[in-house]
Amino acid sequence: MPPLAHALGWDETVYVSQYDPRVPAAFFSAPRSRGISFLTAPFIAATPSVLVLRIGLTLLSSAALYAAFRVWRPVVGARTTALAALLFAGLWITQISGPQAMPNLWVAFGAVAATGWFLRAVTGREPRAANWWLAGCVAVTALFRAPDAVWLALPLIATSLFRNRRTLPYLVGGLAAGLAQWVAEAYIRFGSVQDRLHVSSATEGDMGLHLNFDNAWSSLNGPLLCRPCTATLDSPGLTLWWLALPLLAAAALAYALRERRFLPTALPVAVAAALSVPYLLMIDYSAPRFLLPAYALLALPVAGLVTRLNPRRGLVLAGLLIAAQLVSQATVLTRVTASTALTNERYGAAADGLRTLGLRPPCLVSGPRALPIAYDAGCASAQVDGNNLSTTVAGLLDRAAKVPTALLTAKGQRPPHYARDWTPYPLHHTPGWTAWLAPAAPQGP
Repeated sequence: MPPLAHALGWDETVYVSQYDPRVPAAFFSAPRSRGISFLTAPFIAATPSVLVLRIGLTLLSSAALYAAFRVWRPVVGARTTALAALLFAGLWITQISGPQAMPNLWVAFGAVAATGWFLRAVTGREPRAANWWLAGCVAVTALFRAPDAVWLALPLIATSLFRNRRTLPYLVGGLAAGLAQWVAEAYIRFGSVQDRLHVSSATEGDMGLHLNFDNAWSSLNGPLLCRPCTATLDSPGLTLWWLALPLLAAAALAYALRERRFLPTALPVAVAAALSVPYLLMIDYSAPRFLLPAYALLALPVAGLVTRLNPRRGLVLAGLLIAAQLVSQATVLTRVTASTALTNERYGAAADGLRTLGLRPPCLVSGPRALPIAYDAGCASAQVDGNNLSTTVAGLLDRAAKVPTALLTAKGQRPPHYARDWTPYPLHHTPGWTAWLAPAAPQGP
């Protein structure tokens, strides 16, 4: 089952904390966009209950799944639309992402809807209304992941130039409206768009040409984040669909070309390929959620291919394969959900341990795992190195002299030089973790 009762994970705490009135906002790094923070703000302002937040996100994502694929019904028909939604919803990463406060699933919904409205605009189906809906979908996608929205727009802009230029102003206008907040924040926090992109690249590990297919393959069945990606693929037989996906998409393109219905099949494939570029060719780590937009779009041509098979033997075979796929995805979902729950419980136990040691708001937590633990403890977080660099050593020590401060280390790790005289306390409910309390912090038992 999806993690309705699970505590918030690492990235979730960053997004949710931005508008949580009860805790300090966690450091918001350059690559992130504010869409998820906006989406979760009403829930977290009303109640601190994570269960309420997850139920709300589950209901919203279910409605968005229906709405996004419903756009395609006039384009490819009811059967293809329903099957595509089923194929996408059946993936374990889709199911685990529904209740989570993470942006990639919402980018997938925006990409599916935007591509569908674009086709309805350029093929003459309700062009005026479709153009406005297209602009809105692109804008919303940009709120959730600004760089992904640019990759989404590129093949749509190229198609518009050759097929129907009247769509172009709506497409560009929607993209500009969605990027406005991200651009404004770039100037306020980083100095310029170029500076924000430079910091984003450094945070992502210096984006450039990285053939990342091996990492994407290794993380197909988890973990939720593979960075650095040292994982080995568990149960390779459960991921054969990933290898079959490009072959099925190519077969769908060939079939559509023969039937002279090429654009409704080719465009989602092109958009899926564009959205995959940064995650398969430009970074050196992976997470299963990164390719959710591509999976959602490729589900449409694959479903179209299946619904055009021989009505008897073809559909029976397809039904059996889909059933096997759903069962295999449920198996992966169960395993990954259990692993995720264990990790999040350790964060919560560490936060409880800090409270036992006397750490109370206002307080500060630093160290490699500081962000989610600080959120659970009601503290601020700060890092002096790594991808979430948010302060200097001098800045950290200045704050430690004013508020109770803890530095967390894992088993076998010594504290950095500036914390050598801090007092160590083992966190007994998280074996191997140690909290080093600054001299100004209340001393534990």
